[in-house]
Amino acid sequence: MAIRASIPSNPNPENPLHVALRRQLEQRRELLSAAAAQVPEAKIAGLLREVDAALKRFDQGTYGLCEVCHTDVEDERLLADPMVRVCLCEFSPQQREALEKDLELAAQIQSRLLPRQDVRCDGWHVAYHYKPLGVVSGDYCDLIDGVDGQLHFIVGDVAGKGVAASMLMSNLSAIFRALIPQGLSMTELMKRANRIFTESVLPNQYATLVCGRAFSDGRLELASAGHVPALLVAGDEVQEVGSQSMPIGLFAGQEFSAATFVLAPGGSLVLFSDGVSEARCQDEDYGYERIAAAVMQSAGLAPHEVIANCVRDLESFLGSEPAFDDQTLMVVQRRD
Repeated sequence: MAIRASIPSNPNPENPLHVALRRQLEQRRELLSAAAAQVPEAKIAGLLREVDAALKRFDQGTYGLCEVCHTDVEDERLLADPMVRVCLCEFSPQQREALEKDLELAAQIQSRLLPRQDVRCDGWHVAYHYKPLGVVSGDYCDLIDGVDGQLHFIVGDVAGKGVAASMLMSNLSAIFRALIPQGLSMTELMKRANRIFTESVLPNQYATLVCGRAFSDGRLELASAGHVPALLVAGDEVQEVGSQSMPIGLFAGQEFSAATFVLAPGGSLVLFSDGVSEARCQDEDYGYERIAAAVMQSAGLAPHEVIANCVRDLESFLGSEPAFDDQTLMVVQRRD
């Protein structure tokens, strides 16, 4: 873990990291503004004020400066929380070494929480790709058996990155693994998960996610909470499945909706975090169309092969450009 930053004191519009962070803040503001228009919660208003304050620091040329020692904030801290205001200036070398060891242990624990790969269940075949930006990830990826053998699949993204986000990812895992065996409806599952999650997060924390359930007859039931659209692939057609609800963790009393789709054998549902769809190279996003094209070019292949082709295509797109977000990609495919 690099302790000191290479970020210049004055935000540089040509600096790829600053460009990515400002873009993340602007996207977060758009999401929160939409939520505030629906529900006038004090928590949402407070989050908006924090985002606006960070964007103002960009405009004033003070973004990335520690408010204690006035030196540059570490890259890792800005990536973990674009709204952070202080660096690790008060940490001793011994404390920093202990922090690095704790991060390594956290990464080992998080890897144990990931589901098994290449899952086959009741006519469905699932594979995923999970790549943290740093030592640990704020993306949530899970496969959970429900009642009557129904397979639940989840891809989510906790606001922020790093240790705090990874702890919330672990919290989400525990919540859904406790609730899914109860056989709840999809809307009730999301409602209860949101209430529990909201009670455990800080005011500036929330998560977007897609939760789905696969039935043996080809049906897919999906609930999306503020997450980037999923892609439903059937034959030569690709359909975007957008979010029906706000992110979880914003307010405890939120209601959720769900949609049902039917896939014929060979059809797929592709889920991903915005670290994939919004991966950026020379002012261009990787985007939904490229993801869809990579999936279509892999027609007839097993999910793990589709994943491998998509990852190669994403890496080819990025070239030498660095990533600025965690990356998760999941393919849920109906087999014959």
